[in-house]
Amino acid sequence: MIVLVINCGSSSIKYQLLNMEDESLIAKGLVERIGIEGSVISHTTTGKEKVVKEVPMKDHNDGIEQVIAALTDPETGAVKSLDEIDAIGHRVVHGGEKYNTSVIVNEQVLKDLEDCVSLAPLHNPPNIAGIKACMKLMPNAPEVVAFDTAFHQTIKPVNYLYAIPYEYYQKYGIRRYGFHGLSHMFMAQEASKMLNIDVDDLKLITCHLGNGASVTAIKHGRSFDTSMGYTPLEGLVMGTRCGDIDPAVIEAIAEKEGKSLEEVLAILNKESGVLGVSGVSSDFRDLEAAMAEGNTRAKIAVELFARRVKFYIGAYIAEMNGADAIVFTGGIGENDKLMRELICKNMGNMGVKLDPAKNNQKGDAVILSTDDSKIKVLKLATNEELVIARDTKELVEKEFSR
Repeated sequence: MIVLVINCGSSSIKYQLLNMEDESLIAKGLVERIGIEGSVISHTTTGKEKVVKEVPMKDHNDGIEQVIAALTDPETGAVKSLDEIDAIGHRVVHGGEKYNTSVIVNEQVLKDLEDCVSLAPLHNPPNIAGIKACMKLMPNAPEVVAFDTAFHQTIKPVNYLYAIPYEYYQKYGIRRYGFHGLSHMFMAQEASKMLNIDVDDLKLITCHLGNGASVTAIKHGRSFDTSMGYTPLEGLVMGTRCGDIDPAVIEAIAEKEGKSLEEVLAILNKESGVLGVSGVSSDFRDLEAAMAEGNTRAKIAVELFARRVKFYIGAYIAEMNGADAIVFTGGIGENDKLMRELICKNMGNMGVKLDPAKNNQKGDAVILSTDDSKIKVLKLATNEELVIARDTKELVEKEFSR
Protein backbone atom coordinates (compact mmCIF):
# COMPACT_ATOMS: atom_id res chain seq x y z
CA MET A 1 0.00 0.00 0.00
CA ILE A 2 1.23 3.50 -0.93
CA VAL A 3 0.25 6.09 1.69
CA LEU A 4 0.54 9.88 1.44
CA VAL A 5 0.93 11.56 4.84
CA ILE A 6 -0.11 15.21 5.09
CA ASN A 7 0.71 17.54 7.99
CA CYS A 8 -0.80 21.00 7.53
CA GLY A 9 0.32 23.99 9.56
CA SER A 10 -1.12 27.48 9.45
CA SER A 11 0.98 28.42 6.39
CA SER A 12 2.77 25.16 5.58
CA ILE A 13 2.31 21.56 4.46
CA LYS A 14 4.78 18.80 5.30
CA TYR A 15 4.28 15.56 3.40
CA GLN A 16 5.73 12.10 2.94
CA LEU A 17 4.91 9.32 0.50
CA LEU A 18 5.60 5.87 1.94
CA ASN A 19 5.54 2.33 0.65
CA MET A 20 3.96 0.47 3.56
CA GLU A 21 5.03 -2.95 2.31
CA ASP A 22 8.48 -2.21 3.77
CA GLU A 23 7.79 1.24 5.33
CA SER A 24 10.28 2.84 2.96
CA LEU A 25 10.22 6.54 2.07
CA ILE A 26 9.35 7.20 -1.57
CA ALA A 27 9.28 11.00 -1.44
CA LYS A 28 8.97 13.92 0.95
CA GLY A 29 8.55 17.66 0.80
CA LEU A 30 7.60 20.91 2.42
CA VAL A 31 5.30 23.69 1.25
CA GLU A 32 5.95 27.02 2.97
CA ARG A 33 4.50 30.53 3.12
CA ILE A 34 0.97 29.61 2.00
CA GLY A 35 -1.02 32.82 1.63
CA ILE A 36 2.19 34.86 1.94
CA GLU A 37 4.35 36.38 -0.77
CA GLY A 38 7.23 34.10 -1.75
CA SER A 39 5.42 30.78 -1.21
CA VAL A 40 7.64 27.84 -2.11
CA ILE A 41 7.65 24.04 -2.34
CA SER A 42 10.70 21.85 -1.72
CA HIS A 43 10.37 18.26 -2.96
CA THR A 44 12.67 15.25 -2.90
CA THR A 45 11.98 11.86 -4.47
CA THR A 46 14.25 9.20 -3.02
CA GLY A 47 17.22 8.73 -5.36
CA LYS A 48 16.62 12.01 -7.20
CA GLU A 49 17.79 15.58 -6.77
CA LYS A 50 15.89 17.96 -4.49
CA VAL A 51 13.66 20.41 -6.36
CA VAL A 52 12.76 23.85 -5.00
CA LYS A 53 10.07 25.86 -6.78
CA GLU A 54 8.62 29.24 -5.92
CA VAL A 55 4.96 29.46 -6.92
CA PRO A 56 2.02 31.58 -5.65
CA MET A 57 -0.28 29.69 -3.26
CA LYS A 58 -3.19 31.61 -1.78
CA ASP A 59 -4.59 28.76 0.35
CA HIS A 60 -4.13 25.10 1.35
CA ASN A 61 -6.04 23.94 -1.73
CA ASP A 62 -3.32 25.54 -3.87
CA GLY A 63 -0.71 23.97 -1.60
CA ILE A 64 -2.13 20.47 -2.03
CA GLU A 65 -2.28 21.05 -5.80
CA GLN A 66 1.46 21.78 -5.75
CA VAL A 67 2.11 18.65 -3.68
CA ILE A 68 0.25 16.58 -6.29
CA ALA A 69 2.13 18.29 -9.11
CA ALA A 70 5.47 17.55 -7.42
CA LEU A 71 4.60 13.90 -6.78
CA THR A 72 3.44 13.31 -10.37
CA ASP A 73 6.10 15.35 -12.19
CA PRO A 74 7.40 13.18 -15.09
CA GLU A 75 11.06 13.90 -14.31
CA THR A 76 11.37 14.51 -10.57
CA GLY A 77 8.14 13.00 -9.25
CA ALA A 78 7.48 9.69 -7.51
CA VAL A 79 4.30 8.32 -9.17
CA LYS A 80 2.91 8.34 -12.69
CA SER A 81 -0.63 9.12 -11.55
CA LEU A 82 -2.65 9.69 -8.38
CA ASP A 83 -4.19 6.24 -8.87
CA GLU A 84 -0.98 4.80 -7.41
CA ILE A 85 -1.70 6.47 -4.05
CA ASP A 86 -3.91 4.08 -2.07
CA ALA A 87 -4.72 6.23 0.96
CA ILE A 88 -4.02 9.55 2.67
CA GLY A 89 -3.22 10.04 6.36
CA HIS A 90 -3.55 13.42 8.06
CA ARG A 91 -2.11 14.73 11.32
CA VAL A 92 -4.75 16.60 13.32
CA VAL A 93 -3.72 18.28 16.55
CA HIS A 94 -6.95 18.07 18.57
CA GLY A 95 -9.63 15.40 18.72
CA GLY A 96 -11.06 16.42 22.08
CA GLU A 97 -12.36 13.65 24.32
CA LYS A 98 -14.24 11.88 21.54
CA TYR A 99 -11.27 10.31 19.73
CA ASN A 100 -8.77 8.02 21.40
CA THR A 101 -7.55 6.49 18.16
CA SER A 102 -7.15 7.30 14.47
CA VAL A 103 -10.31 7.18 12.32
CA ILE A 104 -11.36 7.13 8.67
CA VAL A 105 -12.72 10.51 7.57
CA ASN A 106 -16.45 10.91 7.00
CA GLU A 107 -18.92 13.77 7.40
CA GLN A 108 -19.36 13.15 11.13
CA VAL A 109 -15.61 13.19 11.71
CA LEU A 110 -15.32 16.50 9.85
CA LYS A 111 -18.11 17.97 12.00
CA ASP A 112 -16.35 16.77 15.17
CA LEU A 113 -13.12 18.39 14.00
CA GLU A 114 -14.94 21.66 13.46
CA ASP A 115 -16.34 21.38 17.00
CA CYS A 116 -12.78 21.08 18.34
CA VAL A 117 -11.57 24.30 16.69
CA SER A 118 -12.11 26.25 19.91
CA LEU A 119 -9.65 23.87 21.64
CA ALA A 120 -6.95 24.35 18.98
CA PRO A 121 -7.78 27.55 17.06
CA LEU A 122 -4.31 27.84 15.50
CA HIS A 123 -3.92 24.21 14.48
CA ASN A 124 -7.23 22.51 13.69
CA PRO A 125 -8.40 24.95 10.95
CA PRO A 126 -5.38 24.31 8.67
CA ASN A 127 -5.61 20.58 9.46
CA ILE A 128 -9.25 20.62 8.31
CA ALA A 129 -8.38 22.71 5.25
CA GLY A 130 -5.83 20.08 4.20
CA ILE A 131 -8.35 17.26 4.56
CA LYS A 132 -10.96 19.08 2.51
CA ALA A 133 -8.42 19.95 -0.20
CA CYS A 134 -7.40 16.30 -0.52
CA MET A 135 -11.05 15.20 -0.63
CA LYS A 136 -11.60 17.60 -3.53
CA LEU A 137 -8.44 16.82 -5.47
CA MET A 138 -8.13 13.08 -4.70
CA PRO A 139 -11.72 11.95 -4.16
CA ASN A 140 -11.01 8.25 -4.75
CA ALA A 141 -8.39 7.87 -2.01
CA PRO A 142 -9.72 7.02 1.48
CA GLU A 143 -8.51 9.43 4.17
CA VAL A 144 -7.56 8.84 7.79
CA VAL A 145 -6.96 11.34 10.60
CA ALA A 146 -4.47 10.67 13.40
CA PHE A 147 -4.75 12.90 16.46
CA ASP A 148 -1.94 14.35 18.56
CA THR A 149 -4.24 14.22 21.59
CA ALA A 150 -5.57 10.67 21.11
CA PHE A 151 -2.68 8.83 22.77
CA HIS A 152 -3.26 10.76 25.99
CA GLN A 153 -6.93 9.77 26.31
CA THR A 154 -5.88 6.90 28.59
CA ILE A 155 -4.86 9.40 31.29
CA LYS A 156 -7.19 9.18 34.30
CA PRO A 157 -9.27 12.06 35.68
CA VAL A 158 -7.01 12.47 38.72
CA ASN A 159 -4.22 13.38 36.28
CA TYR A 160 -6.17 15.43 33.72
CA LEU A 161 -8.58 17.48 35.83
CA TYR A 162 -7.73 20.98 37.03
CA ALA A 163 -8.66 21.95 40.58
CA ILE A 164 -11.23 24.48 39.38
CA PRO A 165 -15.04 24.26 39.60
CA TYR A 166 -16.01 20.95 37.99
CA GLU A 167 -18.74 22.62 35.96
CA TYR A 168 -16.08 24.25 33.73
CA TYR A 169 -14.93 20.80 32.70
CA GLN A 170 -18.50 19.63 32.15
CA LYS A 171 -19.59 22.72 30.21
CA TYR A 172 -16.45 23.67 28.29
CA GLY A 173 -14.15 20.63 28.33
CA ILE A 174 -11.48 22.52 30.29
CA ARG A 175 -8.99 19.83 31.29
CA ARG A 176 -5.47 18.72 30.46
CA TYR A 177 -5.34 17.06 27.03
CA GLY A 178 -1.63 16.67 26.28
CA PHE A 179 0.03 16.91 22.87
CA HIS A 180 2.89 15.35 20.83
CA GLY A 181 0.97 12.09 21.26
CA LEU A 182 2.08 10.63 17.95
CA SER A 183 5.72 11.19 18.87
CA HIS A 184 5.35 9.78 22.38
CA MET A 185 3.59 6.71 20.98
CA PHE A 186 6.40 6.17 18.46
CA MET A 187 9.04 6.52 21.18
CA ALA A 188 7.32 3.84 23.26
CA GLN A 189 7.15 1.45 20.31
CA GLU A 190 10.78 1.99 19.33
CA ALA A 191 12.09 1.84 22.92
CA SER A 192 10.39 -1.53 23.25
CA LYS A 193 12.32 -2.77 20.21
CA MET A 194 15.63 -1.30 21.41
CA LEU A 195 15.30 -2.92 24.84
CA ASN A 196 13.80 -6.13 23.45
CA ILE A 197 10.99 -5.94 26.01
CA ASP A 198 7.26 -5.95 25.24
CA VAL A 199 5.90 -2.40 25.56
CA ASP A 200 3.15 -3.71 27.85
CA ASP A 201 5.85 -4.68 30.35
CA LEU A 202 7.59 -1.29 30.38
CA LYS A 203 7.37 1.94 32.35
CA LEU A 204 8.82 4.73 30.20
CA ILE A 205 9.40 8.46 30.45
CA THR A 206 9.49 9.94 26.97
CA CYS A 207 10.92 13.42 26.37
CA HIS A 208 10.00 15.19 23.13
CA LEU A 209 12.35 18.16 23.30
CA GLY A 210 12.28 20.79 20.58
CA ASN A 211 11.05 24.36 20.31
CA GLY A 212 7.84 22.85 21.64
CA ALA A 213 8.57 20.29 24.34
CA SER A 214 6.73 17.79 26.51
CA VAL A 215 7.41 14.84 28.80
CA THR A 216 5.08 11.84 29.10
CA ALA A 217 4.87 8.98 31.57
CA ILE A 218 3.94 5.79 29.70
CA LYS A 219 2.87 2.81 31.80
CA HIS A 220 2.39 -0.54 30.07
CA GLY A 221 2.13 1.06 26.63
CA ARG A 222 -0.44 3.70 27.62
CA SER A 223 -0.10 7.37 28.41
CA PHE A 224 -0.29 7.75 32.20
CA ASP A 225 0.52 11.45 32.61
CA THR A 226 1.92 14.24 30.45
CA SER A 227 3.28 17.75 30.92
CA MET A 228 1.27 19.76 28.36
CA GLY A 229 -2.26 20.69 29.36
CA TYR A 230 -5.38 22.40 28.03
CA THR A 231 -3.04 24.02 25.51
CA PRO A 232 0.63 23.44 24.64
CA LEU A 233 1.53 26.41 26.89
CA GLU A 234 1.54 24.32 30.07
CA GLY A 235 4.44 22.18 31.23
CA LEU A 236 8.10 22.60 30.36
CA VAL A 237 9.91 25.83 29.66
CA MET A 238 10.16 25.87 25.85
CA GLY A 239 11.71 27.92 23.07
CA THR A 240 9.26 30.82 23.34
CA ARG A 241 6.58 29.42 25.71
CA CYS A 242 6.72 30.03 29.44
CA GLY A 243 5.49 26.63 30.60
CA ASP A 244 4.09 26.26 34.14
CA ILE A 245 3.41 29.68 35.68
CA ASP A 246 1.41 31.24 38.51
CA PRO A 247 -1.85 32.40 36.83
CA ALA A 248 -1.69 35.64 38.83
CA VAL A 249 1.36 36.61 36.75
CA ILE A 250 -0.97 37.16 33.79
CA GLU A 251 -2.98 39.74 35.73
CA ALA A 252 0.19 41.38 37.05
CA ILE A 253 1.71 41.82 33.59
CA ALA A 254 -1.59 43.09 32.14
CA GLU A 255 -2.03 45.62 34.94
CA LYS A 256 1.55 46.88 35.14
CA GLU A 257 2.14 46.98 31.36
CA GLY A 258 -1.35 48.14 30.39
CA LYS A 259 -1.88 45.11 28.11
CA SER A 260 -4.96 43.09 27.22
CA LEU A 261 -5.42 39.39 28.03
CA GLU A 262 -4.72 38.51 24.39
CA GLU A 263 -1.51 40.55 24.40
CA VAL A 264 -0.24 38.91 27.58
CA LEU A 265 -1.03 35.43 26.25
CA ALA A 266 0.87 36.29 23.06
CA ILE A 267 3.88 37.25 25.20
CA LEU A 268 3.68 33.98 27.15
CA ASN A 269 3.44 31.97 23.92
CA LYS A 270 5.84 33.83 21.63
CA GLU A 271 8.22 35.97 23.68
CA SER A 272 8.87 33.87 26.77
CA GLY A 273 10.65 30.56 27.43
CA VAL A 274 14.40 30.46 26.94
CA LEU A 275 14.12 33.37 24.48
CA GLY A 276 12.54 35.58 27.13
CA VAL A 277 14.97 34.57 29.88
CA SER A 278 18.13 34.78 27.78
CA GLY A 279 17.30 37.69 25.50
CA VAL A 280 19.48 35.84 22.98
CA SER A 281 17.52 33.19 21.07
CA SER A 282 15.06 30.31 21.24
CA ASP A 283 17.65 28.13 19.47
CA PHE A 284 19.75 26.12 21.92
CA ARG A 285 22.77 26.21 19.61
CA ASP A 286 22.81 29.99 19.97
CA LEU A 287 22.21 29.77 23.71
CA GLU A 288 25.02 27.32 24.33
CA ALA A 289 27.42 29.38 22.21
CA ALA A 290 26.51 32.48 24.25
CA MET A 291 26.82 30.45 27.45
CA ALA A 292 30.34 29.37 26.46
CA GLU A 293 31.24 33.04 25.98
CA GLY A 294 30.14 33.84 29.53
CA ASN A 295 26.59 35.07 28.94
CA THR A 296 24.95 34.60 32.36
CA ARG A 297 21.35 34.86 31.18
CA ALA A 298 21.93 32.29 28.43
CA LYS A 299 23.39 29.94 31.08
CA ILE A 300 20.36 30.45 33.31
CA ALA A 301 18.00 29.76 30.38
CA VAL A 302 19.76 26.50 29.47
CA GLU A 303 19.84 25.32 33.08
CA LEU A 304 16.23 26.37 33.63
CA PHE A 305 15.11 24.25 30.69
CA ALA A 306 17.07 21.24 31.99
CA ARG A 307 15.69 21.71 35.51
CA ARG A 308 12.08 21.63 34.33
CA VAL A 309 12.63 18.44 32.31
CA LYS A 310 14.35 16.85 35.34
CA PHE A 311 11.45 18.00 37.52
CA TYR A 312 8.90 16.13 35.41
CA ILE A 313 11.10 13.04 35.08
CA GLY A 314 11.41 12.87 38.86
CA ALA A 315 7.66 13.38 39.32
CA TYR A 316 6.86 10.58 36.88
CA ILE A 317 9.31 8.16 38.46
CA ALA A 318 7.49 8.81 41.73
CA GLU A 319 4.02 8.50 40.13
CA MET A 320 4.80 5.19 38.41
CA ASN A 321 6.94 3.83 41.27
CA GLY A 322 10.00 3.62 39.04
CA ALA A 323 10.83 3.57 35.35
CA ASP A 324 12.64 1.23 32.98
CA ALA A 325 13.91 3.89 30.59
CA ILE A 326 14.04 7.60 29.79
CA VAL A 327 13.78 8.31 26.06
CA PHE A 328 14.92 11.52 24.33
CA THR A 329 13.82 12.73 20.90
CA GLY A 330 13.18 15.97 19.01
CA GLY A 331 15.75 18.48 17.77
CA ILE A 332 17.14 19.04 21.28
CA GLY A 333 16.60 15.54 22.63
CA GLU A 334 18.36 13.89 19.69
CA ASN A 335 21.18 16.35 19.03
CA ASP A 336 22.04 18.27 22.20
CA LYS A 337 24.44 16.16 24.26
CA LEU A 338 24.98 18.96 26.80
CA MET A 339 21.25 19.16 27.49
CA ARG A 340 20.97 15.40 27.98
CA GLU A 341 23.96 15.58 30.34
CA LEU A 342 22.41 18.41 32.38
CA ILE A 343 19.06 16.62 32.63
CA CYS A 344 20.58 13.32 33.76
CA LYS A 345 23.16 14.90 36.08
CA ASN A 346 22.88 14.02 39.81
CA MET A 347 20.19 11.40 39.22
CA GLY A 348 22.32 8.45 40.29
CA ASN A 349 20.27 7.84 43.43
CA MET A 350 17.21 7.48 41.19
CA GLY A 351 18.99 4.88 39.09
CA VAL A 352 20.04 7.06 36.13
CA LYS A 353 23.67 6.80 34.99
CA LEU A 354 24.57 8.46 31.69
CA ASP A 355 27.70 7.17 29.92
CA PRO A 356 29.66 10.24 28.68
CA ALA A 357 31.20 8.33 25.77
CA LYS A 358 27.87 6.92 24.60
CA ASN A 359 26.26 10.35 25.00
CA ASN A 360 28.68 11.61 22.31
CA GLN A 361 27.61 8.96 19.80
CA LYS A 362 25.77 9.82 16.61
CA GLY A 363 22.88 7.71 15.37
CA ASP A 364 19.10 7.52 15.21
CA ALA A 365 18.71 4.93 17.98
CA VAL A 366 21.36 4.74 20.73
CA ILE A 367 21.38 3.52 24.35
CA LEU A 368 23.24 6.27 26.25
CA SER A 369 23.34 4.85 29.77
CA THR A 370 26.01 2.75 31.46
CA ASP A 371 25.54 -1.01 31.51
CA ASP A 372 24.72 -0.94 35.23
CA SER A 373 22.23 1.95 35.02
CA LYS A 374 18.98 0.81 36.64
CA ILE A 375 17.00 3.19 34.40
CA LYS A 376 18.20 3.06 30.80
CA VAL A 377 18.66 6.28 28.84
CA LEU A 378 17.86 6.19 25.11
CA LYS A 379 17.81 8.64 22.24
CA LEU A 380 16.02 8.05 18.97
CA ALA A 381 14.76 9.92 15.92
CA THR A 382 11.00 10.32 16.12
CA ASN A 383 8.83 9.61 13.07
CA GLU A 384 5.27 10.85 13.50
CA GLU A 385 4.60 10.41 9.78
CA LEU A 386 5.31 6.69 10.03
CA VAL A 387 2.86 6.36 12.94
CA ILE A 388 0.19 8.07 10.82
CA ALA A 389 0.97 5.86 7.82
CA ARG A 390 0.79 2.69 9.93
CA ASP A 391 -2.60 3.66 11.33
CA THR A 392 -3.83 4.62 7.85
CA LYS A 393 -2.78 1.27 6.37
CA GLU A 394 -4.38 -0.69 9.21
CA LEU A 395 -7.69 1.18 9.13
CA VAL A 396 -8.05 1.22 5.35
CA GLU A 397 -7.23 -2.48 5.02
CA LYS A 398 -9.73 -3.32 7.76
CA GLU A 399 -12.46 -1.12 6.25
CA PHE A 400 -12.12 -2.40 2.68
CA SER A 401 -11.61 -6.06 3.49
CA ARG A 402 -15.16 -6.33 4.85
